[in-house]
Amino acid sequence: MKFDLRTEALSRTMIVAHRGVWGGNIPGNTPEAFDAALAQGADMIELDVSISSDGELFSFHPGMEPVFLRSEKLLRELPAAEIRKLRFHNGDGTPTQFPVSTFDEVLEHLKGRCYINVDKYFDHPVAITKALQKHNMMDQILVKSGPNEEVTRTLETLAPDVNYMLIIRDKDDYTDALLKRNVNYVGAEVLFKTEDSELCTREYIDRMHAKNLLVWVNSIVYNYKDVLAAGHNDDISVPGNPDAGWGWLLDRGFDMIQTDWPMMLKAYMEGRQKT
Repeated sequence: MKFDLRTEALSRTMIVAHRGVWGGNIPGNTPEAFDAALAQGADMIELDVSISSDGELFSFHPGMEPVFLRSEKLLRELPAAEIRKLRFHNGDGTPTQFPVSTFDEVLEHLKGRCYINVDKYFDHPVAITKALQKHNMMDQILVKSGPNEEVTRTLETLAPDVNYMLIIRDKDDYTDALLKRNVNYVGAEVLFKTEDSELCTREYIDRMHAKNLLVWVNSIVYNYKDVLAAGHNDDISVPGNPDAGWGWLLDRGFDMIQTDWPMMLKAYMEGRQKT
């Protein structure tokens, strides 16, 4: 499979699966969740990265240990050998058979299969970059951060070719400056609470496209109090009003939509194309 994120996302709307597809007994951030997402039509897998006390990277959302592992200690407080003994718990709080996979294991599992958004890159940019280079997967990878000079300098020094997006809220004061840096800046992940934000206007998205840049939007609801896309989200799309959720985002021209429901989003997009 040939990977060219900028070209592909500008030609069609890409579906990003948040932590894969997880539910029932299958936890997120596991190879099984990633396989489920690809089977359901996702173009990109979003995964999180945590680090052990002795420096090994794992596929896990930092801070969620009490919820998903029933562990009072965070991974960063545990050596890798202890983390390997842990098992995910499902939505009923019952232990599953699924361990916490190492970042190396996940990369090899997905190598050559799909695009990968490595989330929490900004927490450990040097360690994560070195892992990506070791697996020779840079063309598959997208990393993101908020405005962060340390991340920008790390990318300039170690990985100027890796796909990089900036995470911005309500206003874009950074794109023109980043285009002058020695990084492969491919666009922005935009967060907006209301439809009045410039970041969700067709004019802003068209300006980004004119610069050969992408715009990523989130239909996921991580916390209903933290509005990511002016309420145009999975929570209204899935129960039966996708026109007001996913449809609104598609009409604005966003290039990438992150969702917890890739199969339903894909079916909706295909249905729109037929009408």
